[in-house]
Amino acid sequence: MKVLFFFLSSIKKVETAWTTLKLPGPHFNILNEIVFGGLKLTPFILGLASTLLDPTTTQPLLSKSYPVDDSITPHRYPGQSSLDPDDQTQFLQISYNFGPRPFKDLPCLILFALLVLATFGFGIFASVHRNPHHSQVSSFTYNFTSSSCNLGSSSLSESESDFFALYSFDSSFLKSLIWTLVVTFILSIPFVLFVLFLLKRYTKQIVYASLPFFVIVPVFLDIYWFVACTVSSKCSEDFPLAYRILVLVFVLLLIGLLVWIFIANWHRIELTVKIIGVASFSLSRNLGLFGVLPALTLGLLAYYAPIVVFLVFARFNGEVVPKEKNGEYYCVWKQDSWVPAYYTFAILTMLWSATAMIEAHVYVISGTIAQWYFSKDESGPKRSMRSALRNAFGPSSGTICFSGLLIVVVRMVRSMVDNAKQEDSGIVNIILRFCANTLLSAVEFVNKFTITFAAITGEAYCTSAKMTYELLKRNLLSPVFVETVSTRILVGIIFVLSTIYAILVFVVVRAASHLGIETYLIAALAWLLLMVVLGFFVFVLDNVIETVYVCYAIDRDRGEATTGMWVTDECKNSYMDMKWKKVHRYIVFKIDEKSRLVTVDKVGGPGENYEDLAAALPKDDCRYAVFDFDFVTVDNCKKSKIFFIAWSPTESRIRAKILYATSKAGLRRVLDGISYELQATDPTEMGIDVIKDRAK
Repeated sequence: MKVLFFFLSSIKKVETAWTTLKLPGPHFNILNEIVFGGLKLTPFILGLASTLLDPTTTQPLLSKSYPVDDSITPHRYPGQSSLDPDDQTQFLQISYNFGPRPFKDLPCLILFALLVLATFGFGIFASVHRNPHHSQVSSFTYNFTSSSCNLGSSSLSESESDFFALYSFDSSFLKSLIWTLVVTFILSIPFVLFVLFLLKRYTKQIVYASLPFFVIVPVFLDIYWFVACTVSSKCSEDFPLAYRILVLVFVLLLIGLLVWIFIANWHRIELTVKIIGVASFSLSRNLGLFGVLPALTLGLLAYYAPIVVFLVFARFNGEVVPKEKNGEYYCVWKQDSWVPAYYTFAILTMLWSATAMIEAHVYVISGTIAQWYFSKDESGPKRSMRSALRNAFGPSSGTICFSGLLIVVVRMVRSMVDNAKQEDSGIVNIILRFCANTLLSAVEFVNKFTITFAAITGEAYCTSAKMTYELLKRNLLSPVFVETVSTRILVGIIFVLSTIYAILVFVVVRAASHLGIETYLIAALAWLLLMVVLGFFVFVLDNVIETVYVCYAIDRDRGEATTGMWVTDECKNSYMDMKWKKVHRYIVFKIDEKSRLVTVDKVGGPGENYEDLAAALPKDDCRYAVFDFDFVTVDNCKKSKIFFIAWSPTESRIRAKILYATSKAGLRRVLDGISYELQATDPTEMGIDVIKDRAK
């Protein structure tokens, strides 16, 4: 807090100095207002950040804690309120809904269906009643006898111009361009797999290596602007030295604030690392998404094709009518009055369909990943994707339409705000536009998590939005950090890879052909194509990361309060590493009776075996253990099952036996994905033969 107070005092001094040094002249007005407005907004932003930067919070991410056994008083962290058994809303349990789902948000689905049917109905009407004389208006002449326009004998002359005659290209250029784009598209697949492999195996190294660029890049740009403006005589005249120094210091202070936020939220950076690693692994287990999502996009294009044809034919609805000008009559085309309304109608349908399809993409990704995450039987990705598709275009289709309509409205309002003519360009107007865009961005941000919750639970949009509100109300910065850091890192990775590839393409094409400036165009198009393909990969992985974070939040809520005991984050993280990253062969848990915490006692590396686990269990005390058992089936298929072992030897204390027995359900609730459970009082009840028999 002392650092925060010192920073606020420094901002106040800079504000006073700026008021004194405020530069005169009309060409400085906007810059003066922006800097002065930034100084005014900085304390507000810092105050908001100080209320959110509380790493000691222990409240659940999504809902209040679960009820606990009244016979055992659970350990509570400082500041945690007691539970009210009469308030049933505090025990909201969230998990993936594997069962049949009822239809939700039907009014929105019906409205969308009526809009589509009306678009196609009027489109068919426009196609049937089109006027074939639309392109022959110049052949009509005015008949003074009938006071109407009649078709003359002259026919419409067709244009002899050809596109390729106007724009002729060298055959070597076209050949090089086509081959480059084909090779780029083929190579984009191993590029995607390579990036996915790096993120899965070296998540921590990539994230930690990328974080300095969040500071280095803005510092470099700030210093570069200062030096370039100092060297340039024109810039030096327009921006005096005092102004340049003030801007330089102000930007450096903002960068320092960014560094402070990173340091104060380092635990959220570590959470982001884990989420990205788990998301990369889950996407590698569901690679079928890269086939399903493009297929949905092709389906949208096929759906657009007749609407585009209807729009073309709608232009042909009208008649040739006479028009008088300066006493002379000539024939013109008069379009029917309903055609502009149909254009608006059809374009709105296309926009709504596009946003609904994007939300359907998010829904399918979230449903597939969440089903894989919560599945205890390790069900295959095909089944998960089929289930997600069935829910997206079945029970939750109304929810997707509702979300798509909301995004259309937000985009239209944002376009109006950005394109509105501003009579006053003062700081108040700038702040209002900034607030409007921030509010609209917040709506889009909340909408993404809402669709994820809808895909997991199958609830209606408003109920899912309430879950999103509970998530963001208690932990706003965690999803913001996960979203911001992961997206920026992924975009930076694909930009660097695409740029390196474009440079290599330029060198190869330049050496293999005699092309000149066309080589730059080929390299630029190759860069653009690779960016599009890798951008699609980033879109998918970004939604997977958000889904994994929501699933993590649900898991944290489910394991925050167990029956009498609390499970530490170390237990959850170690189990997640064993389950998804295969870095442990087994984990042994114990209960600290003083703190009433379930902690990790021992872990076994991937090279250890079941005998090492048996040797790690004490002979006179109880323990829990999980073991990742790899085996080969009779069909010669490699499989893996996780065993949960409740070890309660005869020599252990009675109190320990009761304590471990009453706390087992809470730990099992946290360790999602257990295939089998064993209860053993001596080594013969948990031998390797027992494990093999259960795994068959």
